[in-house]
Amino acid sequence: MNAPFVQPAVAAGRPAYAAGALASLVALIVLSLAWELWLAPLRPGGSALAIKALPLALALRGTWRRDLYTLQWTSMLVLLYLAEGVVRGMTDGRLSARLGWLEALLSIVCFACALAYVAPYKRAARAAKRASQ
Repeated sequence: MNAPFVQPAVAAGRPAYAAGALASLVALIVLSLAWELWLAPLRPGGSALAIKALPLALALRGTWRRDLYTLQWTSMLVLLYLAEGVVRGMTDGRLSARLGWLEALLSIVCFACALAYVAPYKRAARAAKRASQ
């Protein structure tokens, strides 16, 4: 199946949004590891919950390459981290609650940047599909 025609203006993309998605994704990975291993682990000495950074790490390559498919599923993945951040922000102790709110903020930034980067491509694909019908 051939990829739909993408208008040259859309092909330039919005690199600032892709960079924002990448930066917030990297920050989420660093936060997840630091939180569960050193800053406020569930158990002293570190927690196995640090493995939650693995799904985010799987999205790094595609996000770096600005792959639309990766950015789409990453935008859905970070919603899980948003939910965790809100829950832990409302229920955990002082430092852990702050880290939870930071996780929620980074998740929102990643979600918004990924969607803002992908949206013009989706619109162009829909327009090309309508034009070909």
